Amino acid sequence: MVLPFTFFKKEGAAKEPLEILRSLGLEKRMNHLPGQLSGGEMQRVAIARALINNPDILLADEPTGNLDSKRSQEIGEVLKRLNEKEGLTVLLVTHNLALAKLADRTVELRDGRIQDGVHSEPRE
Repeated sequence: MVLPFTFFKKEGAAKEPLEILRSLGLEKRMNHLPGQLSGGEMQRVAIARALINNPDILLADEPTGNLDSKRSQEIGEVLKRLNEKEGLTVLLVTHNLALAKLADRTVELRDGRIQDGVHSEPRE
């Protein structure tokens, strides 16, 4: 799999690719072509590509949509850890309520409208 470095921040801010792949459970698939990966693996590669340049904000639209519940929870824990330990802001859109419960704040949208404002609660 290819993780291109398209835009660099100064001072070598890019993360070690193998470290990212390990955190997403992809280290053994590193030399596989896209056609050799499952849908869930391709989704995790997309997350890895988003993390490679150490962004300040990660925009994630249904990042666990093609994953089973165990892998979804693992990805949620990775995103939570990145937020807590590295200060990464994660803006997540999901229908997965278990994943949403990992957030500090949630905003529920129904029929294009915000429902009952922003919910701020301690993480579980």
